[in-house]
Amino acid sequence: MTSPNLRLATPLDIPAIQRIVRDAYSPYIARIGREPGPMSDDYAALIEAQRVQVLERDGAIDGLLVLIPEAEALLLDNVAVSPHAQGLGLGRTLMAIAEQTALDLGYCAIRLYTNEAMVENLAIYQRLGYVETHRGEENGLKRVYMCKVMAE
Repeated sequence: MTSPNLRLATPLDIPAIQRIVRDAYSPYIARIGREPGPMSDDYAALIEAQRVQVLERDGAIDGLLVLIPEAEALLLDNVAVSPHAQGLGLGRTLMAIAEQTALDLGYCAIRLYTNEAMVENLAIYQRLGYVETHRGEENGLKRVYMCKVMAE
């Protein structure tokens, strides 16, 4: 097994990205009552804007990261790992990369949001040092907004 390689996504990666997103988020549809937000994102536009990175391992895309620069913080818009690669630490690796990218870009904070029904994700983010800032409904989805302030 080769070590994971992170690179900017290209349009050729869209089918793999959509598969990972579908596979990673589909289990939440019944709990939320509809598709989670990342399932309807425009990955072609995000790739064109150079916001999507993919994690390759052994020639296959096993994960993705969507980062969006904002005024006050870097937005971690999506992190997903293919179900067959879960449990290998790839999600934690992607989170660490997102945080390092925020620092490299001069941010002292990174923010994210997740659906309030995704309690497993909320617990992971809290363990990684993210603090809930507020809750709200956006696009019909009940979201929990979180932030992590990082020391440089």
